[in-house]
Amino acid sequence: QVQLVESGGGLVQAGGSLRLSCAASGRTLSRYNMGWFRQAPGKEREFVAAIVWSGGIEDYADSVKGRFTISRDNAKDSVYLQMNSLKPEDTAVYYCAAAVTFTRVRASYIYWGQGTQVTVSS
Repeated sequence: QVQLVESGGGLVQAGGSLRLSCAASGRTLSRYNMGWFRQAPGKEREFVAAIVWSGGIEDYADSVKGRFTISRDNAKDSVYLQMNSLKPEDTAVYYCAAAVTFTRVRASYIYWGQGTQVTVSS
């Protein structure tokens, strides 16, 4: 069992930056490929970014490519999402999740955090 806890969310103006963190306990994260998803009010949870277990391969949704960067530190059992040039449409609850496969498919992720709110004002 893996417990995931996100932090780093908050209120930021458009154009600003935030860095989300996801810390794991219970089992080492190095076994898992990791992803970030987000869910805005009234919308489905959507893929944002993923990183392979070793950290060598990343994948991004088109909407965040070039603005967001996913990274991980397996020694710290942590995953990060650096978000730059934030837009109001980035407002959502952001979740980290762990999967056995390297994928964008939400159903493939087996462990989820509780989420952290990101609000971008215009």
